[in-house]
Amino acid sequence: MAPYSNHYDTDARPMPALTVKNIPDELYDHLKASAQAHHRSINSELIHCLEASLMPRRRTAEDVLAGAQALRKQVKTKRIAIREIDAAKREGRK
Repeated sequence: MAPYSNHYDTDARPMPALTVKNIPDELYDHLKASAQAHHRSINSELIHCLEASLMPRRRTAEDVLAGAQALRKQVKTKRIAIREIDAAKREGRK
């Protein structure tokens, strides 16, 4: 993606504008909620969604692992003991 340019850059072409019509209310509500959750404007959120779906980047194994670890830190559960797992497996076989 080209870096953002401002009006002082005389060699830069103007950024295209896009009007989206007839957005279903439910879709707009989801877009608005997502924008609020990510602290972005609706326009910025829409650009982010388009980039993510039309220009996906390849994720490295390290990226996937870091994401999984961050998600795991958010989960508040007790650890399950091996004996509890074994008991559940035995109970399911009855």
